[in-house]
Amino acid sequence: MKCCVIQPIYSTDYSRMGELFDREMALLDSCKPGCDIIVLPESSNIPAMCPGKDEHLETVLKYGPVLFEKCADAARRCNSLVFVNACTPCPETGKLRNTTVCFDRSGKEVFRYYKRHLTPGECSGKRDLDWEYSFEPSEVPVLELEGLRFAFLTCYDFYFYEAFSTIARQDVDIIIGCSHQRSDTPGAIRIIDSFLCYNTNAYLLRASVTFGPSSPVGGCSEIVSPRGEVLGEIGNNEGIVCADIDPKAKYFKPAGFNNPEKAHWQYIEQGRRPMQYRPGGPAVCAGDHYMGYPRLCAHRGYGKPENSLPSLAAAVALGAQEIEFDLRLSKDGQLVSIHDGHLERVSDGTGKVSEHTLEELRSYDFGQGVYPGLRICTFEEILKKLACHCVMNVHLKAKTTDPCYDPEALAEIWRLVRRYDCEKHVYFMSGNDNIIRQIRTLYPEARTCLGGGDDFWGIVDRAIVLKADKVQLVKGSFNREMIEKAHSHGILCNVYWSDDVDEAREYLGMGVDTILTNRYLELKEGLGI
Repeated sequence: MKCCVIQPIYSTDYSRMGELFDREMALLDSCKPGCDIIVLPESSNIPAMCPGKDEHLETVLKYGPVLFEKCADAARRCNSLVFVNACTPCPETGKLRNTTVCFDRSGKEVFRYYKRHLTPGECSGKRDLDWEYSFEPSEVPVLELEGLRFAFLTCYDFYFYEAFSTIARQDVDIIIGCSHQRSDTPGAIRIIDSFLCYNTNAYLLRASVTFGPSSPVGGCSEIVSPRGEVLGEIGNNEGIVCADIDPKAKYFKPAGFNNPEKAHWQYIEQGRRPMQYRPGGPAVCAGDHYMGYPRLCAHRGYGKPENSLPSLAAAVALGAQEIEFDLRLSKDGQLVSIHDGHLERVSDGTGKVSEHTLEELRSYDFGQGVYPGLRICTFEEILKKLACHCVMNVHLKAKTTDPCYDPEALAEIWRLVRRYDCEKHVYFMSGNDNIIRQIRTLYPEARTCLGGGDDFWGIVDRAIVLKADKVQLVKGSFNREMIEKAHSHGILCNVYWSDDVDEAREYLGMGVDTILTNRYLELKEGLGI
């Protein structure tokens, strides 16, 4: 098969948009019959940088239809498969998506791939692309066409190496890489591309853009074999790179010394240890920053026994996007999930939590009549089962007058959060201003939520000073003006609490973002969220 990859010029000068689009289309027009596959880069309908959202939308609508018409034309004229990426409305939603389109040899659109890893800039208001779909569980999109299996990566996708093994398992022949990488050197890009092909046992057709021959970054459109060998490249020149490939010519090697031959990925699969990797798959949800609002938070889990692993897991199983639980320190400094400072209400033990070691606490029954013999759970046990499966509102229990949280305990909390890879899925709540200030100083990347403490009505003003991410308003001690003031400073508003559908609906009407509830399923069904 003869494969042709197009590399056009890209400019930060918006006034050159029309000129550069015409030059890109001229390259496409120069493709001759005999090309089996033609690949164009990411954002082919936007060959220059747009200064704002309005210009971006205007460019998309002006050049997108022309681009697709020209690609369909080239497919018919050259009797070729044409792959092109563009920012374009999704037929199902009408929202703009980063989309790779395949046209078959008759010029008919036969497949769409939506970029899986969108950059923060693509999710911002400047471009306002649809990104919510990228957090939905999905299989690796594979196109079967003419006896070949195609997989897709778009620019930022190339940097998520953990996805390479997932692609490899799909027995792919060719990877279509529509790219727009403008900050990496050609040398770095070649390493990534060769690594990709070696690990997937597939060919790569990568089309990108160039700033011109003298640029030290960008460019590097190329065709790479399953051995990781570069079969054709164009450096940082404007133009087309072509190479002949046999898509069924794979690379096999001994699967370890003196063993039978296998593809590299098959050799790796023999020894894979899933627990050594970052959490992934359909159970993983979007982090707190990305997850939408309004939201319900299952307060202490889903009923009795409260703050227990069965209760918290039940809430998640019923669809809770967020759960809330409390942490206290045992006598020996262990982090346990319990609301009360004393044991009597929630167990058959007596005395203060802080006066018992973890071993002693484990001797008591915390089943609350529902699960006889249930033992108290630790923070790490919760993370082991539920990390990244939901957002966690973690209430650090302490007196409002305490000068700070135990520094060693706080360090252990953050170590565990990092160990279980859920920095984006956890935020810390406290009504103690000192603790919020302490967290922001020691762990500035952590998200914080200020509770009412001893000053319910002053919570928003305190949060503004502390630069907290959220406030947890208290029922009966807040009004709409407080919510509006918080939102004007970029602060989200929880409310503690509501178990009544009508009351909760009223809170949502006031602008509350998250409602803590002890009746998660009832409110979920009643509110439809």
